[in-house]
Amino acid sequence: MAAVFTLSEATFRSLRHTTHYWGAGPVDGPLMIFLHGWPEIGLVWRAQIEAFASEGWHCIAPDMRGYGGSSTPSASEDYALAEIVNDIVELHDHLGARPAIWIGHDLGSPVVGALASHHAERSRGVVFISIPYSPEAFALPSLLPLIDRKLYPAGEYQDGQWDYYRFYLTHFDQTVTDFNADIPATLAAIYRSGNPASVGKVYRSALVTRNEGWFGSAHRAPAMPPDPGLWPTADFDTLVEAFRATGFRPGNSWYLNDTANIAFAHAAPDGGRLRQPVLFVNGDFDGLCDITHNRVGDPMRNTCPDLSVRSLPSGHWLPLERKAELIQAIRSWLKTKAL
Repeated sequence: MAAVFTLSEATFRSLRHTTHYWGAGPVDGPLMIFLHGWPEIGLVWRAQIEAFASEGWHCIAPDMRGYGGSSTPSASEDYALAEIVNDIVELHDHLGARPAIWIGHDLGSPVVGALASHHAERSRGVVFISIPYSPEAFALPSLLPLIDRKLYPAGEYQDGQWDYYRFYLTHFDQTVTDFNADIPATLAAIYRSGNPASVGKVYRSALVTRNEGWFGSAHRAPAMPPDPGLWPTADFDTLVEAFRATGFRPGNSWYLNDTANIAFAHAAPDGGRLRQPVLFVNGDFDGLCDITHNRVGDPMRNTCPDLSVRSLPSGHWLPLERKAELIQAIRSWLKTKAL
C-alpha cells in the first residue's frame, strides 16, 4: 500500500530572496520540482505532488518570485529570468542539489528551460507543459515569427495570439488595475476549461488591444463562479488570498524583461540545446500555444534531441483540467526513460 503524504509548507530565506514552497514525499526520495506560471501559486500542483509523493518522490513546488509567500520586489527588472533562475538555484541548493526532474507550466516552463540550459548538471529530465521550450527565450520578438499567418494575417493581427503580451507592454498599469479591481472575479474568469470548438479560430488573447483590455470598457472581470472542475474550493480560496496580498503587478512584471531574457538565453552553453530527456505536454484546445496548429513548437523540436510529445484534450490550464491524465503522461515518460 502506497504511503500517504500530506502537503506541507515551508519557507527558505537567502540574503537576496525568500521562497515559500509546498512539498510532500520522503525527503530521501528522488527530487521532483514543479514550477508554476501566471497567475498561479505552487498549490496548483497539488494533484501531481500528492500522486508522485505517494510513489516515493520528494516533490517541491515553490511560489515563484512575485507570488504567494515569496518575495515581491518592486522594480520590474527584478523579474528578469536570470533573477528567477537564481532563486530556484538557491532553493535547489537548500534542498541538497541532487539532480532533479523539473516540471514547468505556463511561464514556469521558460524558467525550467533556462535552468536546464544554464545548469544542466541540476537536471535529470525536463517536462514542459503548455508552453514549449525556446532557446531564444519566451519573449515577444521570439514568438512573432512563429505565428500562423493564415489564421492571423499580419495586416489584421500584427501580434497574433500574442496581442495580450503587447498590451501588457503598452498598457501595463491599466492591465494591473483591471485585474486587481475584483480579484476573485478575475481569477474565476481566467481559469476556465478549454473548449474544443475554439480550435482553428481566432483566440481571445488576440483581441485584447482592440477590446481595450481583457475585460473591455468595464475594466473589471464579470462576476462568475469559479470552474469547479479546476481548483478545489479551498485551494481556490487560498489562491484568491495570495493575490489579495500581492496584487497582479509582481506577476505581470515577468513580461517586462524581453531584452534581458533574450540576452540571458543567448548566454546559455551549446546554443541552449537540452541534452536531457524532455517531455512536452500539449493542450489540444490551447489557442495560445498548441504546437499542432502553429509553429511555436519548432524551436523546441530543433534543440531537444531526446524529445517526447504527449497531447491531451485540454485548454491552457492543463495541470488543473487534466490532473490524472497529466500524472499518467509524466509517469509513463519517466518509466520509458528510466528516470
